[in-house]
Amino acid sequence: MTTPVFFVSPNETIAYARNLMVKHKISRLLVMDDGNLTGILTKKDIAYRLRQGEPAWKRRPIDQIPAGMFATDCVLTVRPDTETRAIAKIFVEQDISSVPVVNEGTVTGIVTKSDLMTSRLLKHMEGTVRDVMEDVLVVNRYHSLDHVIDLMNERNDKLIVTNNDGTIAGIITETNLAFLETGAKKPGSEQKEVTFLRKQEPAGVKSYRHVVKVSTIAEDVMSSPVITTGPDVPLADAVAEMENLLINSLAVVENGSIMGIVKRDDIIKEVAK
Repeated sequence: MTTPVFFVSPNETIAYARNLMVKHKISRLLVMDDGNLTGILTKKDIAYRLRQGEPAWKRRPIDQIPAGMFATDCVLTVRPDTETRAIAKIFVEQDISSVPVVNEGTVTGIVTKSDLMTSRLLKHMEGTVRDVMEDVLVVNRYHSLDHVIDLMNERNDKLIVTNNDGTIAGIITETNLAFLETGAKKPGSEQKEVTFLRKQEPAGVKSYRHVVKVSTIAEDVMSSPVITTGPDVPLADAVAEMENLLINSLAVVENGSIMGIVKRDDIIKEVAK
C-alpha cells in the first residue's frame, strides 16, 4: 500500500483537488468529511466532465465545482492483511482501480493498480504480450475533444492518436483530460487561438493577422512519443518496462502496423486468476 493518503473535503473545489493531484503526482484523492471516509475522487471522474458540446448557458466552470459532486461514494476498503491476489480480484470484479486500507476504523493507506504492478507476483509472469493484448481505439489527430471523450467514455479506455498516414502520433488517457488546462474563465469549453495571415486585396501583400478561436482537438491533449512493444515480447519484460517508465500501457506494433495495446489492467487480470 501507499502512504500517506491525500484527501479533500466534499466542499473543496475541483481546482484544489487537481492541484493536489499534480503536486503529489497522484491520480485519486479520498474524500473525508469530519474524519469519515465518504468517497473517492479520481482523475477519471474529472476527465469525462469536459465535453464541449453543451450550450454555454448550461456550463458551470468545472474548477469551481465542489469535489463531493464528482466523487464516487460507496467506497470498498480492505484490511492491511488482505492478500495481493485478493485485491487484484476486487479490482477486476468491481471494475475499480484502488481500495483504501482501513485498520480498526482508521484509514492507514491506499492500494492502487500502480501499486500492484510492483508486486513480486508480476516479476515472473509467463507468456508473451500477444497473450494478453487488446484491440485499441484509434482516432485521427484532428478529431474533436468531444469525439475523443465520447469514445473514451463509451469504452472506458484510452485512445491511440494517429497521423494521416496511419503512424502513431500520440496517446490520450484520462490523465490527459483530467489535467487539461481549461483556463480561468470557461473551463469545460476549451479553445485554442489560431493565427491566419490575411491579404487586404486578392493580389496584395499579406499585411495583417487575424486571430480566431477553434475547438480543442486530439493532438492538443495527447501525450507523445508513445512507448511501443512487440507482440512476441515476454510478458515479464513488458511489465518491467511499464514499471521502470512509470506508465500503464504499451502500444503493440508489428512491422509498422498497430496491432493493439497491452495495459496494466490486462496484467492485473492475469494476477487475479
